[in-house]
Amino acid sequence: MTRPAALIPNAAGLTKSDYQGAPSTLCKGCGHNSVANQIIQVAFELGLKPEDLIKLSGIGCSSKSPTYFLGMSHGFNALHGRMPSVATGALTANHKLRGLAVSGDGDSGSIGLGQFKHVIRRNLRMVYLIENNGVYGLTKGQFSPTAEDGLKLKYAGTNPFPPVDMCAEALISGAGFVARAFAGDAKQLRELLKAALAYHGTAVIDIVSPCVAFNNDDDSQHSYAYGRANEVPLEDIGWVPPREDITLDDHEPGETRIIELHDGSRIALAKIEEGYDPSDRSAALTRIGRAEANGEVITGLLYYEDARPNLTDSLGLGDTALVDLPEERLRPSREALERVMDRH
Repeated sequence: MTRPAALIPNAAGLTKSDYQGAPSTLCKGCGHNSVANQIIQVAFELGLKPEDLIKLSGIGCSSKSPTYFLGMSHGFNALHGRMPSVATGALTANHKLRGLAVSGDGDSGSIGLGQFKHVIRRNLRMVYLIENNGVYGLTKGQFSPTAEDGLKLKYAGTNPFPPVDMCAEALISGAGFVARAFAGDAKQLRELLKAALAYHGTAVIDIVSPCVAFNNDDDSQHSYAYGRANEVPLEDIGWVPPREDITLDDHEPGETRIIELHDGSRIALAKIEEGYDPSDRSAALTRIGRAEANGEVITGLLYYEDARPNLTDSLGLGDTALVDLPEERLRPSREALERVMDRH
C-alpha cells in the first residue's frame, strides 16, 4: 500500500506535518497564510531541521504568522519594530541558527524603519520577510507607510502621502539580496525563499500579501486582482541545491544566467525582461522607480551580490557559537577586570 505524500519523510526524516504550526487565526484568504504555507513547503523540501531555525517577529498580523509554521523551531515575538535588535542578539549568541524573520509594512516601514536599515547595515545572516499589505490590518485598516498615494479605503479615507518602497530602502541600505514576491505566485515565492535561506547575509524579500478585510479592492496595488493583472516577473527562477548538476533543456545560449550562492547552491534566472541585470544596484533602483510610475508590481530577484562579510565574519566569532563556549572563555577573570579598571 502506497503511503500518502504527506506521510513520506524527507532527508531529515520528517514529514510535512512536522513543519506545521498552530491553526491560523488570520482572516480566510489572507496573503500571510499563503506565505506560511510556502515556508512549510520549502522547509520540508530542503530537509531543514526545525531546531536549527529561529523564527523572529514584531507586532502586527504579519508578526502573528510565525505561530502558524515550524512549530518545533525556536521563536521570539518581539516589540513593535524592535525585532531586528532581538534577532541580532539571538544570532550573535548562536550564529549556527538560521534566522527567519517575519515583519510587516507597518512593523518595518514605520516604527521599525531605523532598525530595518541598521540590521541590513550589520548584514546579519537571516531571511527578512516583509508581508506587505499597505494597511494596519490588526488595528482596523489605517494606511501603512507602503500604501500608494491617492489610495481610497472605506474606513481610512484617501492617502495623501507617497509610499515607502521597502526594496528601495533595502538597496540604499546596502543589502546584498533584495527580492519582491507576490503571495499569489506560490512557485516564485518558494524559489526565492530557497535562495534566501542559502544566502550568507541579510536576504530581504518584500512580499505583496493582500489584506482581504481592509485592502483588497481591485484598484489597490496590494490586492489579489491588481497583483494578478499587473505583476511583471523579472525572471523565471529556479533554485538548484548544492552539488547538483544543472541541466537546461531547450534553452538557447544566453537565455539563462546562473548565480552562485554562498553555500554552493545556485539560482537559475531565465530572463523574461530583456537586459535586466540583478547585479547592478543602480539599475535595480531605477527599475523600482519605473515600476512605481507605471503602476507595475515587479517581482523576482531585484539585486544579488555576496562580497560583503556578514556580522559573524565581521565580529570574528569563529566556528563555535558563543552559547556553546565555557564560562571561562566568556567571562573575564577578576584580575583581567582589575587591569582594565587600573588603566582609568
